[in-house]
Amino acid sequence: MNPVSSARLVSTAQGSDLILTRVFRASIDDVWASVTEPERTARWFGPWEGDAGPGRTIRVRMSFEEGAPWTDARIDACEAPSRLAVSMSDEAGEWRMELQLSESSGTTELRLIHHLMTTGGVGEVGPGWEYYLDMLVAARSGAKSPSFDDYYPAQRAYFQALAAG
Repeated sequence: MNPVSSARLVSTAQGSDLILTRVFRASIDDVWASVTEPERTARWFGPWEGDAGPGRTIRVRMSFEEGAPWTDARIDACEAPSRLAVSMSDEAGEWRMELQLSESSGTTELRLIHHLMTTGGVGEVGPGWEYYLDMLVAARSGAKSPSFDDYYPAQRAYFQALAAG
């Protein structure tokens, strides 16, 4: 597999937004369920547990990372079925992500936005998001899951070029 990235990097007042998009021939409610219901997120990202809601923290298992560690995720916003914002932190720092969904003419566009304070490390982060979004596509279609080896390091230069401007 030779995945091609179409990610964009947009400057903001707080840093930069790394924006990746996928389009699904499905209703917004169905795509929303794929990104919020734990049994469905388990298929492409990992399951989660806890009492979800804005301002609350849940535990998410990073099933496709080495050792499949659990991590806390704070739900910053949950506006079904169009917007989910979460924050996570780990040894790499603070992660602020947002999913925006919109439906038009029988398709739903999903935009993953990673709010970045700096663009350092975008060459490593970007390919990971491409991989996870293609995992979502595969989970929804029943296709074979992609291999992370097809994304990294192959896409690193693309994302580094975005950061270089």
